[in-house]
Amino acid sequence: MKRVVVGLSGGVDSSVAAYLLQQQGYEVIGLFMKNWHDDSVTISNDCPWLEDSNDALLVAEKLGIPFQTVDLSEEYKEKIVDYMFNEYEKGRTPNPDVLCNREIKFDVFMKIALSLGADYVATGHYCRKGETEVNGEKVYQLLAGADNNKDQSYFLCQLSQEQLAKSLFPIGELTKPEVREIAAEMDLVTAEKKDSQGLCFIGKVRLPEFLQQKLQPKDGLIYQIDKNNPVYTLEKQTNLSVEDSLAFDAQKIDYTPQMGKVVGKHQGAHYFTTGQRKGLNVGGTTDPLFIIATNVETNSIYTGLTSQHPGLFRKALFIEKSEVHWIRPDLAIANGETMEVMARIRYRQPLQKATLHQFENGMYVAFEEPQSAITEGQFVAWYLDDELVGSGVIS
Repeated sequence: MKRVVVGLSGGVDSSVAAYLLQQQGYEVIGLFMKNWHDDSVTISNDCPWLEDSNDALLVAEKLGIPFQTVDLSEEYKEKIVDYMFNEYEKGRTPNPDVLCNREIKFDVFMKIALSLGADYVATGHYCRKGETEVNGEKVYQLLAGADNNKDQSYFLCQLSQEQLAKSLFPIGELTKPEVREIAAEMDLVTAEKKDSQGLCFIGKVRLPEFLQQKLQPKDGLIYQIDKNNPVYTLEKQTNLSVEDSLAFDAQKIDYTPQMGKVVGKHQGAHYFTTGQRKGLNVGGTTDPLFIIATNVETNSIYTGLTSQHPGLFRKALFIEKSEVHWIRPDLAIANGETMEVMARIRYRQPLQKATLHQFENGMYVAFEEPQSAITEGQFVAWYLDDELVGSGVIS
């Protein structure tokens, strides 16, 4: 009998995952991950992890499976929280959920599970695992979840073959309503529970307040750049090499205060991210202002009117060589090669037609349509049909 450790989060998805594995004849153990207990930085008085661990315990009791809590807050602080602060300080926007899966759930947590004699680790992610053979060797595939609305393969875009080999995604074939239905039939306490929002570890904390505890506020100016600014009509030189042409398409515009007009003040450029429109508190504009760039060195924020402002769009992005990751190493392209893919630069973005170009120092992803708010530090993931084959950090 194969043993599976399920990461019970206290939510409905992982509860149903545990139940389904039990139905499939696995020996199931429930483990709750406690990732956070620094009360100095929780905003509200309610303590989400206590409530969640209690719900997880009730589900385990209902299913009659062993349950324990593991405290991973040390590893979490070091691998996720400190990393996030460092990235924000550099003016980049990290994705804690992708990192949490790579560094915690499918690494630290998985090692604990395997030390308990588990054959697999299971989570309540909406994605599927496939298998194929390449040159007689078994290769694992990360496939999109059957529920188009909830597909969470993007969050697992940094997993490796070794991690996938030991993973199970029991609810990947189901839709969210089906999952809730099963939970209700089984009378699980989590059946009606709302989906968790906010950071994957601190529950109810909102990101700006969280950042303000570690990153000091400093006053700066907000500039508005006109959509007809000549910087947007720079002609690309003819007869450029493919690589230089892609570099031109991927490069960020270096804005200076002289290019725009001052429209307001802010508390620190490191709290803001490209594409953001909330939280600027600039009044008196006919259309909403969107952030088109931030500069943490000069502590400036550059904005443009409407979601169609040319400063938001770029046709290509670059990934440093060390940040290119293939879930399917057998499909990796060599220097000078290209690959047609479908890609997304954020969770829930509809897939976009793109071409990968691998060069000596890294990879360019060139999109058929210009993309809005390509954000440094976020992940781009690429797919062949419904299989996520690789990803990388946008540089």
